[in-house]
Amino acid sequence: MDNYQIETAQNVEISQNIANLGDRILAFLIDLLIIVAYALLTGITTASLGLGSENEWIYMVIIGLPIFLYHLLMETFNNGQSLGKASMRIRVVKLDGSKAAFSNYAIRWLLRMVDISFTSGAVAIFTFLFNSKGQRLGDIAATTTVISEKQKISIHHTLLANIPEGYQPKYPQVTVFSDEEMQQIKNIFQKAKREQNHAVILALSEKSSALMQVTPQEKPFPFIDTIILDYNFYTQQ
Repeated sequence: MDNYQIETAQNVEISQNIANLGDRILAFLIDLLIIVAYALLTGITTASLGLGSENEWIYMVIIGLPIFLYHLLMETFNNGQSLGKASMRIRVVKLDGSKAAFSNYAIRWLLRMVDISFTSGAVAIFTFLFNSKGQRLGDIAATTTVISEKQKISIHHTLLANIPEGYQPKYPQVTVFSDEEMQQIKNIFQKAKREQNHAVILALSEKSSALMQVTPQEKPFPFIDTIILDYNFYTQQ
């Protein structure tokens, strides 16, 4: 699934890595196996304790209620992850990438009956395939999506950066950093972008400019981008 870009109030662009359909289906199957295993285990346990059919309310409370509320409770108390989602490293978040609230989880859980239970997942798959943000019907109503936390290894995870043709560096002072220090700056910067931690980006900009003894000509976000490019420009020559 493609990423989609969001822009915060501070004009910082965040890329969301949408969970693909295969991961979501596997997470669903893992959750289903866990639910079945729980039902069998608790059923055998209650039977062994001599709790017969005359105690149907016990079956309902011990077996039925946890199964019925499984997805709502797990996502609410496990930061957007059921056990299946956690094993596939995917998570429910709001469309802006922030943590979802109980109301968001509740809406997508209620519509789960339409998306998955009553239609065997047909509505969920159809909606997902025709939605650019990886949403099923419940996600659209709840303004949520499911993202993947799997890291894709690419040039962005190394010190190297693509330098545009004809690029003109601004800060020759950037060479005061070693490769290890610049890699650390890049790692902190990328992590702060993913987590929308603007305070870290600001602190990183202030610390870097102080060590370089320069006054940034840009705001913190483009300044860190610039010094990463500048460092690559000077060290790759």
